[in-house]
Amino acid sequence: MNVIVRKPMSLQEFLAWEERQELRYEFNGFEAIAMVGGTAEHSTIQTNLIIALGTRLRGTSCLVHGSHLKIEVMGHIRYPDAFVVCTPLPKGTTRVQDPVVIFEILSESTAQTDRVDKNVEYCATASVKRYVILNQDRIAATVFSRRDKSWVEEEPFTDGSILHMPEIGISIPLAELYLNVDFAAQDAAP
Repeated sequence: MNVIVRKPMSLQEFLAWEERQELRYEFNGFEAIAMVGGTAEHSTIQTNLIIALGTRLRGTSCLVHGSHLKIEVMGHIRYPDAFVVCTPLPKGTTRVQDPVVIFEILSESTAQTDRVDKNVEYCATASVKRYVILNQDRIAATVFSRRDKSWVEEEPFTDGSILHMPEIGISIPLAELYLNVDFAAQDAAP
């Protein structure tokens, strides 16, 4: 039996390869992983998130970006659902290396990666001060924040919670991120 063993890609090989692709891919340090489509709920939460962050950050040195701009963490490439960067980005930037707050919206296919792999990567990236993982099937979030030299999981966030982000000087009621998401319709779906 012949077995073909693929050599892992380097970050530079991935970046050169990705430039020639029509689709977006994340890079886990070894191989390219295709980014797949999401649900209407995911899209609505992401839109609400970008609006809420963008409105509150207007006039500050911090900017919110969506999943069309990539970040580099621990030599890996990720496309978070949203992230905030507070340093100026040169014209034509395609890769950010110093995000401050990162948001991921859970889906069944990405939950393990978001909760474990990305959490490790974001914890190991000094610029990242807060990582917010949003559920898409109910109003809930898991939040990790940097406190001194520790990476701490905060108390669970639910419907009445306020998401305070002192590192970027804003707060958002968690329920605002779920406007127009019909959870009853999700429960009724086959």
